[in-house]
Amino acid sequence: MRTRVVAGFVLVAGRFAWAGATAPLVSQAGPGRTLSLTVYNVGRALVRDTRPIALPVGTISLEFRDIAEHVMPETVAISGDGIRVLEQNYEYDLLSPQTLLAKYLGRDVTLVTEEPGSTPGAAVRKELVGRLLSIENGTVWRIGDKIVSNPPYRQLVFGELPENLRERPTLVWLLASERSDERRLEATYLTAGVTWKADYVLTLGSSGDVGSLLGWVTLDNASGTSYPDASLQLVAGDVHLAPAPRSMPQHMMVAAKAASAEMREEAFAEYHLYTLERATTVKDRQQKQVALLEADGVRAVRSYVVESPQWWYLQRVGKQKQDVRVDVEIANRADNHLGMALPAGVVRLYQRDRRGTSQFVGEDRIEHTPKDEIVKVTMGNAFDVVAERRQTDYRKLADNLYEDAFEVTLRNHKESAVTVEVRDQVGGDWEMVSNSHPFEKLSASGISFSVPVPANGEAKLTYRVRVRN
Repeated sequence: MRTRVVAGFVLVAGRFAWAGATAPLVSQAGPGRTLSLTVYNVGRALVRDTRPIALPVGTISLEFRDIAEHVMPETVAISGDGIRVLEQNYEYDLLSPQTLLAKYLGRDVTLVTEEPGSTPGAAVRKELVGRLLSIENGTVWRIGDKIVSNPPYRQLVFGELPENLRERPTLVWLLASERSDERRLEATYLTAGVTWKADYVLTLGSSGDVGSLLGWVTLDNASGTSYPDASLQLVAGDVHLAPAPRSMPQHMMVAAKAASAEMREEAFAEYHLYTLERATTVKDRQQKQVALLEADGVRAVRSYVVESPQWWYLQRVGKQKQDVRVDVEIANRADNHLGMALPAGVVRLYQRDRRGTSQFVGEDRIEHTPKDEIVKVTMGNAFDVVAERRQTDYRKLADNLYEDAFEVTLRNHKESAVTVEVRDQVGGDWEMVSNSHPFEKLSASGISFSVPVPANGEAKLTYRVRVRN
């Protein structure tokens, strides 16, 4: 085989290698390998892949196989004792029927055809050699002295596999090794295709005020490889990502974890890190669920809310029926059997009926919630609590000054009394002129009234507000 040296490289079989380097070493997944996986829930994961590799002294080309297909090559690094990285390559020209055809342009390929035989069901196989000329919108061949487009064939037989085609993506390093022995080399990289999310199940007793909270982490691995017996960690918080060119900045959502028998939570930088206390296997194209938390005796507070949009103050409206929203609030504190950082996710609510059977009653999404904060979940709209709102008066006192009067009627058809919070939005510079119930100023334009409504009874809230625009 002819070789040619060019600027310190050797041209061997059409490919350049470092002059003086031995044949490439190949590292594949095998005994002694350890894996660590840190997952972010925006489709990224940090992989730390450590393997024992026997290295000779001198310059070595190392092929690091069995990596994620969606590796981000710009994030790759390798480390180990007594090595220096001279060059790093990511080879992703993968073997497929189309890439194989592309590599054989201008070369001879054997076409295998079948023709009916002399007896029913019999077939005669024939082979003929053609030169592949084009693969654009079909195939074009030179067969003998003819140019043939899209000839029928049973299969194609190629003389050899092109050297630069790979079955899977491969990392290739050119390393300078100080000594000859076995060492552990660690490759780290970010890969796309691995995500996680948190899901919670809150099951309340028949009274609706105490229950249990279960949390689950769902991992989805579409990175193109499996991670056997890996150490698993999850990150929760808002990790900033560098914006892509000519695009808006993005944020990476990461996660946290609550105390459980399997996962340990700790504050980390400005985020929260959750570590599974045992190794686990995350297979390619697999969804895996891992227990996040389990808490019993969790107290829940139910509230009824009527909320009015601000545009009602900009237009005079008549009687309007309003929804009465039902919220469930949970204190994320140690005295409520919680008190750990909860990652963002979906909370699904269940409540036991009189027979003790759990029934689904609603779901809502929560944001990342630190300890000692309140988790609020909207269950839905109340069936037996009705609200009607109407404007009872409107007066224009000056060009930019007017008064509005409102009445909110609340009817409770339940067997127990409830308290309804009525929230309104008032525009402009305002002052309360009169009100039947005490109010709280929530913001510059927001006000809130707490209105007790007796069982099977009715209550009316009235108030008059003066607004200057």
